[in-house]
Amino acid sequence: MTRDPIADLRRIAFLLERANEATYRVRAFRSAASALAALPAAEVAQRARAGKLTELAGVGDVTARCVAESLAGEEPVYLRRLLATEGTDLDAEASRLRAALRGDCHTHSDWSDGGSPIEEMALAAVELGHEYLVLTDHSPRLKVARGLTADRLRRQLDHVAQLNEALPEGFRILTGIEVDILADGSLDQEEELLARLDVVVGSVHSGLNDDRAKMTRRMLTAVANPHLDILGHCTGRMVSSRPAGVTGPGDRGHRARTRPESDFDADAVFAACVENRTAVEINSRPERQDPPKRLIRRALEAGCLFAIDTDAHAPGQLDWQRFGCERAARCGVPADRVINTWTATDLTAWTTP
Repeated sequence: MTRDPIADLRRIAFLLERANEATYRVRAFRSAASALAALPAAEVAQRARAGKLTELAGVGDVTARCVAESLAGEEPVYLRRLLATEGTDLDAEASRLRAALRGDCHTHSDWSDGGSPIEEMALAAVELGHEYLVLTDHSPRLKVARGLTADRLRRQLDHVAQLNEALPEGFRILTGIEVDILADGSLDQEEELLARLDVVVGSVHSGLNDDRAKMTRRMLTAVANPHLDILGHCTGRMVSSRPAGVTGPGDRGHRARTRPESDFDADAVFAACVENRTAVEINSRPERQDPPKRLIRRALEAGCLFAIDTDAHAPGQLDWQRFGCERAARCGVPADRVINTWTATDLTAWTTP
């Protein structure tokens, strides 16, 4: 009995993304899957038998071998090795927290600096058991990440509405943005558009070395904006110099480098988050791990709500929530303080000013 070679190629790409492997490896398998998906299954099988798969653009020796193994009914050796070297299991508390999550509030697509179409991200979220995925591509000032102008964001909203009509019942793409917090604390998008979105994540991406007083004023101004729902990766730190695994055109801009935390009055900012009903993000990206555990504890003591997000730029990275759950569980964050344990209906009711 044969397997589905396209599904196997996509599964390999997913696992490589989850393992934070190099972009070129991921692209090899996703490109091969796309090339084969455009052909009738009979032609794929015929080419495999004739040893002519590599004549197709986007199919190399390694991916062709995986396809041949799939068509022979064998689990590809490459896939088997990836599955055999998966990470360790979560402990009980982190597992319970991960199981309580219904969605992800911070994700990117190839409309900005992500590597995959929105529908690919959504279908990967469905496979992970999510009930919703908040699409939060970048805002216009972040040009290196192809941030969305107001017109492009409007087009994206129309596209998401069409996709939601075709996605499996019980799953929704929620509209959103990761908006830049500008130097004066204002948000980098038109007010009218921010009001239309389901979820607004605000992050500092520039001026990360601002002095303590300036950064604090900047963040307090942003948190006071009624459109801001989640304060993203609040310290801006990078704890790893390993490439982030981004697969889109913004890859060069998202190469991770070690970077210290921004300096701000955390107690004042977290108190403002409580007052303004703004959640603090626990960013799950391995190279960020932001905020550090000491600040998660301080935000918890202040009474903050949290969002455990992946900041995913590729489908496999959607499974990185496990890392955020581990850190949250170690800090004693209960599930009822995490907004993405809520249903989409409850979440959007909370984000509506």
